[in-house]
Amino acid sequence: MTNSLLRPSTLPFGLPDYAHLTDADYREAIDRGMAEQLAELDEIAVDDSPATVANVLEAWERSGALLDRAMNAFWVAKSADTNDERDAIEEEMAPRLAQHSDAILLDARLYARLTALAERRDAGEVTLDEQEAHLLEERLKAFRRGGIALPEAQQARLRELNTELATLSTRFDQMLVAGRNAAAVHVTDESELDGLDDGQKAAAREAAQAAGREGWLLTITNTTGQPVLADLTHRPTRERVFRASAERGLGGDPDTDTRSVLLTMARLRDERAHLLGYPHHASYAAEVGCAGSTDAVNEILGRLGPAAYGLVRARGEQLQAHLEGIEPGASLEPWDWAYVDARLRRQEAVLDPAGLRPYLEFDRVLVEGVFAAATALYGITFHPREDLVGYTDVARVYEVREEDGSHLGAVVIDPYTRPTKQGGAWMTSIVDQSHLLDAAPVVTNTCNFPPPAPGTPSLLSWDNVITLFHEFGHDLHGLLSDVRFPSRSGTSVPRDFVEFPSQVNEIWAYEPTLLARYAVHHETGEPMPAEWVEQLRGRSGKETYRYAELLAAMLLDQAWHQTPADELPAYDEGVEAFELAALERAGVRYATVPPRYRSTYFHHVFGGGYSAAYYSYLWSEVMDADTVAWFGEQGGMDRKAGEHFRRELLGRGGSIDAMETYRRFRGGDPDLAHLLRRIGAE
Repeated sequence: MTNSLLRPSTLPFGLPDYAHLTDADYREAIDRGMAEQLAELDEIAVDDSPATVANVLEAWERSGALLDRAMNAFWVAKSADTNDERDAIEEEMAPRLAQHSDAILLDARLYARLTALAERRDAGEVTLDEQEAHLLEERLKAFRRGGIALPEAQQARLRELNTELATLSTRFDQMLVAGRNAAAVHVTDESELDGLDDGQKAAAREAAQAAGREGWLLTITNTTGQPVLADLTHRPTRERVFRASAERGLGGDPDTDTRSVLLTMARLRDERAHLLGYPHHASYAAEVGCAGSTDAVNEILGRLGPAAYGLVRARGEQLQAHLEGIEPGASLEPWDWAYVDARLRRQEAVLDPAGLRPYLEFDRVLVEGVFAAATALYGITFHPREDLVGYTDVARVYEVREEDGSHLGAVVIDPYTRPTKQGGAWMTSIVDQSHLLDAAPVVTNTCNFPPPAPGTPSLLSWDNVITLFHEFGHDLHGLLSDVRFPSRSGTSVPRDFVEFPSQVNEIWAYEPTLLARYAVHHETGEPMPAEWVEQLRGRSGKETYRYAELLAAMLLDQAWHQTPADELPAYDEGVEAFELAALERAGVRYATVPPRYRSTYFHHVFGGGYSAAYYSYLWSEVMDADTVAWFGEQGGMDRKAGEHFRRELLGRGGSIDAMETYRRFRGGDPDLAHLLRRIGAE
């Protein structure tokens, strides 16, 4: 069969023809796409006519269509449902893609065309509108950060560094998936699962059967803490699960021990930063963020980290006292926290997480919660397209329509975990919205919720619900994009801005009118008790444990990327000591509440795009808390307020400066006081 990726898709919405794509098709399309884009850019580079928006910026934006189409289709399928061949394609293409990027950013002819356009603008020979001017500045910045000004010998070393880092990042992620699967806890005695409900046990049995094992298999999620720790009454099983999670990437197994990879990456990133004229990699990363500098990042982390850990230590003392009543003489350990906290909450008449689950059936949460909130705020509606095939047989495709019924875009929902899926939850773009290319957006929503056993409903934890709302906030950023250039579409914004719209979207999970619709018992049809709803609303955003573990991970990320290479551990065995020392210096070392991610399974910074930028979640939350306050002033989930947020912020994507979009939406800079009140640090 012919390779459908080699030409624009003929399917509705430009959706790739996943039903007929082979892995060989991905490899061929990516390979040809790189060659095609270099040829297209060469035409721009050799053009000797005066530089204009049309022959520089627009021509550039039209280039690489095949590569974009192939990569968008591949990354979605690879991250959500990998196999040996897709792993091999990624391993082969990652260094080649890094070399492809260097071939562009180190091309002096292309840089000359950009500078020529800038000079003509400055001379008044051409006029650029707001989006054109921002795109030009972003491209010039990319070249400067990409080493265009370096001497030839240093450019050669930069190419080597970028290639090696791309290879190592791919290797880290592949080891991460293998390590997570290997860490699953095998249980053969059902009594060791006491506390889990029938659905959780059925899912564990299904996981064991899928792995060809008897009994039950408790799979491991990406984070340090594991959902089942709140429910398991059998303390030794809790300890097994926690240790299986927290000790991933250690132990010397060449297929899963990530320490050597992450150490090499940290050293190479430091070398690259110095080569480009930065004191360390964290400074290089912060330059393109809203924070602007590591001083700003360090100031907010240094202020909030110790404050959050002060609050969480106080809670730990309460939990220790309660644990004494359960198991006299026991000391509170990290595998006890979620379980004892849940029991104490019940005693305090605070919500029991396990009691919520029967009221949170996935499909109802999706349709009557997530989709309904988007309709109420933005007027858009969602329509199943069972005639279309997603990247797996579990993925569902929904057409998204405007209030007047016209087509807006599409979203692909893929909710359940599987051994072939990367951990965590994420949004990606299959088609970027663009007026230049007349393209409507197609986005994905990929999560790792426990799959239901056959014949049973998919019941979510409250954290799962928040994750679904969060990731759909990213989807909305992509779907509601209203920009001219595809490279500036949707979530193409600074790393410490991209999480802001998704965090704002979490607040609608607590909206009373929505809770009444989606929080309904899956068997009886009874709504969630009113007092539970009130408690949920009261705890919104105020979980000190979550802030503490997040802040510890953020500080750990900065430690790896602000430390000079010669002060990093010399051997793999030094990774754990480095972690502990970094947490101690930051005032957040507390064994009972470890970082949300330890270094050895910190995908965001060693396998993803958040190196030295995991602080983004907190920086975005400053804007999030300020925006939530604004929505409160407007009356909450209000259609007029939603339209203002859509047009002034979500719709602008990365077409202008990110903080300028915020100021236009809000009328000024965000106020940190709202976040301090949220976490109880004021």
